[in-house]
Amino acid sequence: MSENATTGHVSSMKTYLGVGAALLVLTVVTVAVSFVDLGGFNVVVALLIASIKGTLVVLFFMHLLHDNKLYLTIFISALIFLFILIIFTMFDTMTRDEMTPFATLAIENLRMSD
Repeated sequence: MSENATTGHVSSMKTYLGVGAALLVLTVVTVAVSFVDLGGFNVVVALLIASIKGTLVVLFFMHLLHDNKLYLTIFISALIFLFILIIFTMFDTMTRDEMTPFATLAIENLRMSD
């Protein structure tokens, strides 16, 4: 290695162990929440915990926290758009089984004619 080479930011072992412990705790929380019946919100909670875990990995193990702030801004804006996409998708899928009175009446008429 040459004398003019620069080294990047090096986090302490304490930081890495703390983040690793947080990831383990969040994994246990994910498994624990999977046994609780939250209805359609099980997926939302699981995705939220997974997003937190992914953010920890990106910030600390991939050193985004100490890199150029433009990259952090791009990452945060991507997360915001991802959450918006997930929210709109969940609004759609959570109401698919609700039917209008006209559709329910038409289905009942079809059943009666068979």
